[in-house]
Amino acid sequence: MSFPNLSALAVKERAITLFFLILAVIAGIYAFMALGRAEDPPFTVRALVVSAYWPGATPEEMQQQVADRLEKRLQEVPSLYKIETSVRPGQVSLQVEFFDHTPKAQVPDLFYEVRKRMQEEAVSLPAGVMGPIVNDDFADVYFSLVALTAPGLPMRELTRDAEALRDRIRMVPGVRKALILGERSERVFVEFDPVRLNNLGISPQAVFQAIDAHNRLLPAGRLETEGPRVYLRLDTDLSDLDELSSVPLRIGDRLIRLSDIATVTPGYEDPPGYLVRSRGNDAMLVGVVMESGVNGLELGERLSRFIAKERETLPLGMNIEVLTNQAEAIAGAVSLFQVKFFVAIAVVVAVSMLAIGVKAGLIVGVAVPLTLGITFLIMLLMNINLDRVTLGALILALGLLVDDAIIAVEMMLVKMEAGWDRVRAAAHAWNVTAAPMLFGTLVTVAGFIPVGFAQSAVGEYTGNIFWVLGIALVVSWLVAVVFVPYLGVKLLPDMPAHHGGTAAYQTPGYRRLRAWVTWCVVHRKTVVFATVGLLVVAIVGMATVVQKQFFPASDRPEVLVSVYLPQGSSMTTTDTTVSKIEALLAPDDDIRSLSAYIGAGAPRFFISASPEMPNPAFAKLIAVTHDAKARDRVITRLQQAIASGAFPEARVRVTGLLYGPPVVWPVAFRVVGPDPQVLRDIGHAVRRHMQANPHILDAHLEWDERAPQLHLSMDNARLRLLGLTPLEVSQQLQFQLDGLVISQLRQNIRTVDVVARMQRPWLDDTQAQADALGQIEILTPEGRKVPFAQLGQVETRFEEPLIKRYNRQRSLMVQADVQGAQPNDVSASIWRALAPVRDTLPPGYALQMAGTIEESGKGESSIQKLQPVMFAAMLVFIMLQMRSFSGTFMVVATAPLGLIGAVLALLLFNQPFGFVALLGLTGLAGILMRNTLILTQQVADNFEAGMTALEGVVEAAVQRARPVVLTALAAVLAFVPLTLDTFWGPLAFVLIGGVAVGTAITLLFVPALYGLWFRIRAA
Repeated sequence: MSFPNLSALAVKERAITLFFLILAVIAGIYAFMALGRAEDPPFTVRALVVSAYWPGATPEEMQQQVADRLEKRLQEVPSLYKIETSVRPGQVSLQVEFFDHTPKAQVPDLFYEVRKRMQEEAVSLPAGVMGPIVNDDFADVYFSLVALTAPGLPMRELTRDAEALRDRIRMVPGVRKALILGERSERVFVEFDPVRLNNLGISPQAVFQAIDAHNRLLPAGRLETEGPRVYLRLDTDLSDLDELSSVPLRIGDRLIRLSDIATVTPGYEDPPGYLVRSRGNDAMLVGVVMESGVNGLELGERLSRFIAKERETLPLGMNIEVLTNQAEAIAGAVSLFQVKFFVAIAVVVAVSMLAIGVKAGLIVGVAVPLTLGITFLIMLLMNINLDRVTLGALILALGLLVDDAIIAVEMMLVKMEAGWDRVRAAAHAWNVTAAPMLFGTLVTVAGFIPVGFAQSAVGEYTGNIFWVLGIALVVSWLVAVVFVPYLGVKLLPDMPAHHGGTAAYQTPGYRRLRAWVTWCVVHRKTVVFATVGLLVVAIVGMATVVQKQFFPASDRPEVLVSVYLPQGSSMTTTDTTVSKIEALLAPDDDIRSLSAYIGAGAPRFFISASPEMPNPAFAKLIAVTHDAKARDRVITRLQQAIASGAFPEARVRVTGLLYGPPVVWPVAFRVVGPDPQVLRDIGHAVRRHMQANPHILDAHLEWDERAPQLHLSMDNARLRLLGLTPLEVSQQLQFQLDGLVISQLRQNIRTVDVVARMQRPWLDDTQAQADALGQIEILTPEGRKVPFAQLGQVETRFEEPLIKRYNRQRSLMVQADVQGAQPNDVSASIWRALAPVRDTLPPGYALQMAGTIEESGKGESSIQKLQPVMFAAMLVFIMLQMRSFSGTFMVVATAPLGLIGAVLALLLFNQPFGFVALLGLTGLAGILMRNTLILTQQVADNFEAGMTALEGVVEAAVQRARPVVLTALAAVLAFVPLTLDTFWGPLAFVLIGGVAVGTAITLLFVPALYGLWFRIRAA
């Protein structure tokens, strides 16, 4: 290598080398302590939610008058990927998602574009529509969820305490945001006695006007004096409920108080829109969002101390409970890394000591933490945290970064055995191995280019694998050519000299290897075609036999319980089912915390746990157990209860967390088209095919029900004769059933709606509820009472309780769980079976794959797009080193052969092939080409030394056998601890199988390929 000999320089200037070695150790320790800790890498959720409300509107009216208009404006925003719309009576929610390849720096601008267009469209929406409201906090991942409960204390008092707690938490260093979740909107109810109201002959509207007149804040004028400007103030504040009860009402010449005809009581939104409970008690949550780059372990400790202090000052009966805490997951991941790190170092050192001696193994053992220390320092400078991805990449790097150190030490040993002194041997290691090691390292790094630059959600999530591995491997080369020669000069023992250095390769083991390699060269066609045949078998096996998945299941201890009632069910019905589940789980000793979320999903406490949209027929329970084994026990017990029919009124689904992008149901198919009944027919056909698959569990349609509604057909002419209008009828009905907002009270920092309604004694009487409409009377302007039944014909009609739309088209999802197989395999099998359904679809209808296979397709396609770039970079590095087409071909030919070992390992250990395993397979090509590159360089050196073709090829394999086998063995054993990790396990198995078989390929197939290429004949 024409570059200055760094190895010779390092052993010449030993004091400087030692100084930098010590400095690297100290800097590495400091960097490791200073690096930020997080559960997951920084990730931009490119989604937000837009909501709008129109009380009284049917789903069809919401779709036509609100949803369609908002969707049209949203489609003007650039980089839009999809809009998923849920329309229910009086409300619409639109989940807006942008393309994965959208640069995260542009996301705030896109959110602004959405807000701007929604504000512009708001003025053109029908009167009475509230919103649209843009929620970009939807993407927040909560570091911790803290529940505040106080059984028996009014929720409005608990809300004030929660606000104070939020303000104090916000002051904790490292907290970016603290939000109150689960707050119930306060109301003040004025409930009228219908008998007294009618006997006094006073109309409700007159009462409403009187209340508003005593509460409205209006200017009362001012006086301009020679001194100050003096404002005139009036008492127009009814925030005190006693003041509200005392509002005077005039009836002829008499004055009465509001309390004479109505009761004034504080309360909450009725029915509630969203309920949160902790251990069965009403709760307020404070969600904590961590600052980017903060050490999560340290923030977790600060929050623990803060919560401990808060508990000491809590009023009697009030409790604080931490429901979820990322610090625990981070601590577990870091501890696991440290254990696996020391195990990997011990394995590498032990293998090195057994193969090349105690002191040589010790040098390799020193090189590993030295490399990682410098890597930590560069990570700190690049603002890369320690998280799930980078920790896995570092453990992965442990199996690769030893290669350069072993090669350098082994070359020194070979030359010292040939009679060279230490300094000369150290300098020679640079001349022979520095360039092949560097280009081999760059080839390995290039194998992970698709991961580092993939424009997708999974690419952003796993992208730091490329950077961390690249840093670690380049640093390992630097350590191998600078510090390893220095340590070799200091630590390697004296070697007995062998004439010419060839005696070291004449041991029985080397002689047997030489015979095998010679046989492979002589029978080159057999070896090459047999290898190609194995590759074809591996490709077929990967396509057919190997299980497929997207991302593996998480090892976190949470149990997720999703409760689905028939669409259109009330919050009360949903709450009743949730209470039954809470009662079942409450005494379970395996559960540390239990929280319930009724009417919508849980906040995003895990990056892959996307909150479900508001739905009165849905609830979510989160049970946090002590560990993964306890989680599995809880899941088993709960599934047994469900199977025994404990909750027949609902679909109750129990799952754990999954890594990767959010996927609600693993197997799903989307039907799109205009007519809901045709969508149902197609959906039922799809479900029948799904149910025919033995691995499908609980196949169902996302919506299928039609909800009953009461429709009053009125004779408008007769209504006018009574002096009434549809508006007045609807207002009176609303007043008697739900209530009317007639004013707002100003209470400190809040405004509380005043809701007027009739007393409803029939609410607590099931029999009376059935005849509720029969008790309603409408008051005419003349004071006459008209029974509700006389207003017109009351009919029971059915309407869609839910309208789902996907990119402005009506959609229906047919979805299911999977048992005994991987979702991708099951989805592909069902898709093939659905061919007759797809072929007979009416015009305007489409059937699309959804679920796991849709998301995995996005991630894998982003990797595949960059594979040409990866291969081009590899070819450049290989060509720069080999400087010949034949040598480059030899190296490239081994790239796909790692698939043989990878498929074998996946099948032997029953592991699925998913996105994480794809990363390993992509990088495996670089690892194999690196070994081949060093071997082919040795062949070229032997040819230059004057060896014959056969001798040069065979001896090259023999000479490189010890470092190749040693590095492969160290890598395989270093990857073994990674196989126990749920996230990185499939990748570890791919690399173990690929590297093990790749070693044999390097030593046996490459010589045979040389023999075939150069037509080498036996001597």
